[in-house]
Amino acid sequence: MAEKITKIKNIEKTLIDIAIKIAKQEKGCLFVIKINGLNFDTLLPQDVKPFYILENQRRLEALALLDGACIVDKNGSLIAYSAKIINTKVFKGFGTRHSAAYTASLNKNVAILASEEDRKIRIFKNGKLIMQIDPMEKNIESKTKEAVNVLESIGAGSIATIGASVLAPTLGITLIPEIVIFGSTYYLVKLIQKKKLQ
Repeated sequence: MAEKITKIKNIEKTLIDIAIKIAKQEKGCLFVIKINGLNFDTLLPQDVKPFYILENQRRLEALALLDGACIVDKNGSLIAYSAKIINTKVFKGFGTRHSAAYTASLNKNVAILASEEDRKIRIFKNGKLIMQIDPMEKNIESKTKEAVNVLESIGAGSIATIGASVLAPTLGITLIPEIVIFGSTYYLVKLIQKKKLQ
């Protein structure tokens, strides 16, 4: 079980790191970690064979710049690129890529999006926006491991922000420098207790 969690964390960290690079170039992308069912079609012929993303990050970065999403399985293999999420549900106040990320994250999937418009990284899990990262924050690359630990610790219904808190409600609790958690008290208490034990 611990090995499985470590693998997912490594996959999430890799995808977040690539999304940060892409956002810094003022471009956008969408990664989906497919845990359960996901309806998608591909926009382009799949000429690039599936590969392990932890060993081919440059190839993944190039494919992520194409229209559509890159779909990664829970073992870290890219299974599709330039994918269109089917039956997209609207994520109010945001564009089509956000709606695709929201829809893709349903059924316990994880979607990591780099927004071309505001250069923010947004992470959706279980149909909820749970984390936002400001890629322009100084040394943000050194904090992605902490972000992944928080991502795996918080549950649906919480929002975490790294850097500038664009979506921050009036109350926030900082547990790790530059990571602010908002929302569900249950998860906040669990995180605070874990932090005190470390």
